Amino acid sequence: MTSSSSLSPLQRRIVWGVRILLALAFGAAGAAKLAGVPQMVQVFDAIGFGQWFRYVTGVVEVGGALLLLVPATGFVGGLLLAATMVCAVATHLVLIGGNPAPAIVLTLLSAFVAWRLRPVSRPVAIAR
Repeated sequence: MTSSSSLSPLQRRIVWGVRILLALAFGAAGAAKLAGVPQMVQVFDAIGFGQWFRYVTGVVEVGGALLLLVPATGFVGGLLLAATMVCAVATHLVLIGGNPAPAIVLTLLSAFVAWRLRPVSRPVAIAR
């Protein structure tokens, strides 16, 4: 059972809106990485891990976007993408410079989705 069952209809719509927005953003960003858009190639050259890392990141982003759109896997998708964006913020701050604000916003939105969809444990009644 997830905490989404305890959300009001308005809250559920808000969470779905954020999920769709994130899926579009990460789907587009991941597709750009997988397609080898020159700007993405340059960014990953600056990171210094090689172009294989661009492909891995692209797959994670597209996969996370798809997970967000499936009701049963939204929590996992949000968590995966939040962790990915924490790494992106660190990469901006330590390795490549530039403005980390977009990555910070995506981190917060992904974490919000994961938090709202987190599994909730319920106490189990013990029959005597």
